[in-house]
Amino acid sequence: MLGLAKRVGARFLLTSTSEVYGDPLEHPQKEEYWGNVNPIGVRSCYDEGKRVAETLTMDYHRGDKVSVRIARIFNTYGPRMCIDDGRVVSNFVAQALRKEPMTVYGDGKQTRSFQFVSDLVEGLMRLMEGEHIGPFNLGNPGEFTMLELAEVVKEVIDPNAKIEHRPNTEDDPHMRKPDISKAKELLGWEPKIALKDGLPLMVEDFRRRVYGDTKIDTVV
Repeated sequence: MLGLAKRVGARFLLTSTSEVYGDPLEHPQKEEYWGNVNPIGVRSCYDEGKRVAETLTMDYHRGDKVSVRIARIFNTYGPRMCIDDGRVVSNFVAQALRKEPMTVYGDGKQTRSFQFVSDLVEGLMRLMEGEHIGPFNLGNPGEFTMLELAEVVKEVIDPNAKIEHRPNTEDDPHMRKPDISKAKELLGWEPKIALKDGLPLMVEDFRRRVYGDTKIDTVV
């Protein structure tokens, strides 16, 4: 794709990830932080794959003058996600709707930050239409433990939903929260939709699909 962008003179967007920070020793994470990644761990194919992608993107920019933009995306949720994609928000919502226990890995005290999809889209558009390369953290600084997220899902779907603890996965980051000062200053962007407001919109969509109504509204 970088080669194609070079040949046709296109602007190239790399949707990178907060996973480039690994299990961070800095909190919240700024774009200048180089990360704490295990290069041979079970998660490393994703972490290091995105880090290499950022390297290639910047090499094409410096060496071949390709116009590039880099966004480091933090956890994002919203309608139309795959129900069984394995992401924590979709897992919890689908499990609660199906009357299954919500699976929390480890003690549930690890934190993540969740942004609604429309906030992310707005950030990506501002990045592509602006003059700054990045990388930019695009995420919601609101920070929740997995247990707190499970409680929010219970409030929206079923107060009697159960939580089931399972052994944690290897190299699971303990903390994840973006510092979005750079995006605020240079892109004029910050997320507007809080988890308590965005989650019901996702639940409505999941409810239709889990209970058999597969009709998806068309956005014009």
